[in-house]
Order: sequence, then structure tokens, then C-alpha cells
Amino acid sequence: MNNQLSDLPNMNSLLEHPLLSGIGKERVKYSARIVLDELRDGFLSCGGALPSLDECAELVLNHIKLDRRNLRGVINATGVVLHTNLGRAPLGADAMAAAVEACAGYCNLEYDLADGQRGDRFAHVESLICELTGAEAAMVANNNAAAMVLALAALAKGKRVAVSRGELVEIGGSFRIPEIIAESGAELVEVGTTNKTRLADYKYAVENLGAEALLKVHTSNYEIIGFAESVPVEALARYGKSVGLPVIFDMGSCFLVDPERYGFRHGATAKSGIAAGADVVCFSGDKLAGSVQAGIVAGRYECIEKLKKHPLARALRPDKLTLSVLESTLRLCRYPDEAAARVPALAMLFADPESLRQRAEALARRLGAPLGAPLGAPLGAPLGAPLEGWGVEVRETMDEAGGGSLPAVALPGWAVALRPTGSMSANELESGLRRGSAPVIVRIHEDAVLLSVRTLMPADEERVAEAIREAASGASC
Repeated sequence: MNNQLSDLPNMNSLLEHPLLSGIGKERVKYSARIVLDELRDGFLSCGGALPSLDECAELVLNHIKLDRRNLRGVINATGVVLHTNLGRAPLGADAMAAAVEACAGYCNLEYDLADGQRGDRFAHVESLICELTGAEAAMVANNNAAAMVLALAALAKGKRVAVSRGELVEIGGSFRIPEIIAESGAELVEVGTTNKTRLADYKYAVENLGAEALLKVHTSNYEIIGFAESVPVEALARYGKSVGLPVIFDMGSCFLVDPERYGFRHGATAKSGIAAGADVVCFSGDKLAGSVQAGIVAGRYECIEKLKKHPLARALRPDKLTLSVLESTLRLCRYPDEAAARVPALAMLFADPESLRQRAEALARRLGAPLGAPLGAPLGAPLGAPLEGWGVEVRETMDEAGGGSLPAVALPGWAVALRPTGSMSANELESGLRRGSAPVIVRIHEDAVLLSVRTLMPADEERVAEAIREAASGASC
């Protein structure tokens, strides 16, 4: 058997093989070593025929092709705009260009170009956040949970913090408000009940339980409806000022532009939290703000200064990549109409259902659909051959904002539905799309694969059509 192993192609022959020319020798050597070891172990265990030199070179080439990054771009066809598993808000051309300019070489992250002295990294975004929110001062942490920890540690460490029982939420990844309060060094004082909390409950906590700070948490990933009552932040802020206690408002997810301007009557703006009188508000940058992962903190000058000077601020601060993308988004939000068109998450959330229907019909035509639209209007001539083994339809759907941002809001949308008519099942097509060279993430509903067009980026339609044909043919890897 060992004599037969001498027929296995050697490393030098693979390095010189024409099929692998033009590929770096270190890359070829790395993959060839793995392939040769696997072939050798397999032969010693099970015997059988050894591959020829050409076959072995093909195996090495395939291994090189599969040696791709773990963190990869995917196409989101789920209709969930801020999909936490898929990176939440996608970044547009403006944000990407800003990141490249700031991060491809050196940048003035903490250098004041005017004075030639050390600068403040928050200065790149602070004035923009204040302009958009109406706050006196602002800073940024690396996510909203970090912003909450920092705010509580700076303003309430060693103090008792009053929070409604109905707002002791769990956010993504099993992070819970009581645990965040504990980690900040503050002590939780629960007030009210799960479904009903009144201002009198906070007053009792201050006057009888020693509460020295008031925290309001927006229940962004669920709603209590029916026999329920909560204290508006305006009322809590007035009471806090009357007794000289800080009011911290975790808004969770909020807009930097007014959504009602675009007929979208859901979600609050960051400006509304400041206008309500909270001393500090914090919210996520990668949700309804439509930018990068960040915890944006805004509020009264004295409070924000305490946050900036706290030792945790250095541990929780963002880097140049985060700040460059965030600054780009903030600058666009100065001009709401530009932001609504050029910040992808906002464009998706504010999308007109009629435009989504037209996009779904166009995608269906790419897949060779000759059928008419659901309302009887013709789709027009197909742009490709019919998709063998699949029926193609255009359907109305209900999309979602996602990311725990607007839990009770359904977004009317449109999707292309692929119904199996051949041997391949909907689950098999979903798996093929997910594992393909350009991964497409979809939903399955009533034994049909749904591709919601709301969450497709502008150049995705052609790539999606190619990926579907590849997966439907069984050619995806």
C-alpha cells in the first residue's frame, strides 16, 4: 500500500501545474498540503484509487476557492430591514466612501488640524448630534448597551435607580436591564407593576426607598397593550427636575429624521427625547438611525461631561471606522430628503408599496415569469427563460423593521414567491441559496420560497436571479 502512495502527486508537481498558475505559491502550498494529507489518510484507511495529477490540481483549486472569509456579504431577501443576524442597517455609498477615506491611511482621529494639537475624537460628531437632537452635548459609545452602562456608572454609581417593572426588558443576546444596572455599580429599585406604573410610584421610591436617579427604558422589542399605564418621559423629567434628580432615557432605537415627513407614522425621533426634558438620552446608531453600530448619547452639558471623564469612557469608546461612518450618516440627516434616499435603511423603511410591487414584478420577469400581476395587470415580456421546476408568482407580504425597533408594526410589501413544481423542495432551494457563492437569505411560507424586494440593495436583483438559477440547478456549493 505504501508503494502505491508513491503515485500520489507531490507538492512540486502541483506548484508547477498550469491550472494553479497565477495563484500565489504560499496559497497553493497551504491548500495542497491539506488536500494531500486528506488523500493520504483516506487511502491508508480505505484504499481505493488515487487521483491523477490533473484531478489533484482540481481538488487543490476547489480548496482555494472555498478558503474564503468567514464574515461575508449576503443578500437579504427576508423583508426584515434591521436584521440583527445580518448586521442590521446596511451602509450606503456615502458611508462606505467616508470609511475608506478615513481608514485607508492615517486620519485626524484625535488631532486638531487647526491648532496642530491633540484633539477630541467626539468632536467629529458631537456638534452634528446636537444639531439633530437639540441636545447641549453628546458623545458616542460602541453600542447602546455600553452607552447605558456608561451613563449609569457616571451619573448613578453607588446610588439607587428607580425603574418601572414594565421596563425591565431583555435586549438582544440575553442582556437584561437589571444586569446592566448592576454592572454599572448602581442599585435597582423596581417601581409599579408590570402593566401599570404611575408617577406616584416613582415619588414613593424617591421619598421612601432612597432612589437618587430615574431611568426610563423604551420597550422597543415588545409592547404592553390593554389594561396598561406608563409614565411619559415628559412627566418623569418634570418630576426629576423638581427634586433635583437626573432622568436617563434609554430610547433604544429612534430616528434622526422625522418619519412622518414620508408618511411613516411609527417610531420616535431622538429630538423628541431631548425636547421631553430628559437629562440624558441614548439610542442605537445601527437601527432606525440607519448607521453603524454605536451607542449615541446626548443631553445636558454637565451630564455628558461626567460621561466623557469617566474611566469607562475609554474602554467603551468607538474607533475611527465607526466615527467616520456615523459622521457621514449624521451629515446626510441634516438634509432629510437626501437621507431618506441615500441611507439604505431609511429608503427601505419609507419605501412606497407601489414601487415595491414594480420591483417584485421586474424580478419575476428576470426569472422568466409570463404570468400577470395579482391585480390583473400584465407583467410584460419575460427577461429570461422560465425557471424549470418552479412556479413564479408575485405576492403581497408583510415586512418588518426588525432589530426590536418597531415590534408591532407590519410594513406592507411585495415579494417573489417560488413554488416547487419539480423534485426540489422549498427547503432545498433555501439551503442552496444560503450556501451559494453569493449567499441569499430568504423566508419560507406555505411551502414557497419568498424573496421580499424591500431589503434588496439597488444592484441585487440581477445577482438574486443568477443565484436562484444556480441553486435551482443544484450547482451551488
